[in-house]
Amino acid sequence: MYQFVTRALAVMLVPLAFLAAGRRARHVACQWALTARFPRERLAGLTPAARAAFEAARTEALWRDGELLGLTSGYRDAGEQARLFAEAVHRMGSPKAARRWVLPAHESRHVAGTALDVRPTEGARWLERHGARHRLYRVYDNEWWHFEYRPDGAPRRLPHPGAGHGE
Repeated sequence: MYQFVTRALAVMLVPLAFLAAGRRARHVACQWALTARFPRERLAGLTPAARAAFEAARTEALWRDGELLGLTSGYRDAGEQARLFAEAVHRMGSPKAARRWVLPAHESRHVAGTALDVRPTEGARWLERHGARHRLYRVYDNEWWHFEYRPDGAPRRLPHPGAGHGE
């Protein structure tokens, strides 16, 4: 239902978007419709390339396949990431256990502005199938929602975040 309504809104917004953006009308109309669907998203802080890749991917997903692709979390400052890691250590009992789900700030690509936690699950499945066209890759087996912008190509898939650091 949400997919249909959001796509219909994007189609209705194309004429207005054409006036505002010319040849980029479809892209702009999709971004407007997705902003209406996911009003609390914060794309600010993502690197310009990561943001452009995500916006292109979600435009393609909605326009071509009628699939919604929303952002749960993107950029996090070092303080927020450190707080998330500390909470995970407290909840799970050790830094090693916490690293299976969250990384310290100095290792997190969220802090670098190139990591994206997406939703819903159908959108994540779409991104896993088609994300390479936009240089967006799922990097951890245990996090279906976590993708990273990697301009140099697909990274090696790891079982969990801490696995890439000798664990």
